[in-house]
This record gives sequence, C-alpha cells and structure tokens, in this order.
Amino acid sequence: MIGLHIKELREQQGYSLSKLAEKAGISKSYLSYIERDMQKNPSLQVLSKIARPLGVTVEQLLQESIQKEIKLDNEWKLLVQKAIHAGMKKEDFLEYYEFIQFKNRHKKR
Repeated sequence: MIGLHIKELREQQGYSLSKLAEKAGISKSYLSYIERDMQKNPSLQVLSKIARPLGVTVEQLLQESIQKEIKLDNEWKLLVQKAIHAGMKKEDFLEYYEFIQFKNRHKKR
C-alpha cells in the first residue's frame, strides 16, 4: 500500500515518475516497482529519499499509508453515518477517542 500512497503524493505534487526519481536520487524503474507494489519493503533510506521531495517525513509517509489500509466494515460505516446524522462532528469523535485513551491508560495502573 505504501506504493499507492507514494504515487498519490507524487501526482499531487505534479511530478512525473522520472522527475520524482531524479529528485530522490533513485532509479525510475525502482520507483516504479515501489509504486506498483512489486517492491513492498523499500528501505528506510530509500523512503527518506522519496519523502524529502514530496515534502513529508518518512513517519508521515508510513503512517498515512497504514491508515489507508484500514478498511471499515459495513457495521462501522453505519455507526459513523448515524453519529454524523445525529450531529456529531469530527471534534466530538476526537474528544471521545482521547477520553477512551485516557480511560485505557488508567485501567492499566
């Protein structure tokens, strides 16, 4: 999935495959392999080279691609839709999430 995320960022920046490869200092074919998920585990050094011209950190690159891999089943989707229709906002979800984290940290003590 990281390959797809890199491709999306590259296209958002308006870079061709060749241009990003040049800016990152890696071969066009290797970048193509990464984007097509033929190379699923590029090294952190390579990811760092790719992240720099895209204006993101390696951590952001990895985190965002992990988040994109998370799929919501229909039950979750319905639950979120109901909450939104009931007037819940993103800030409300975030506050609830932070409360759950707080509660879980105190359970462990």
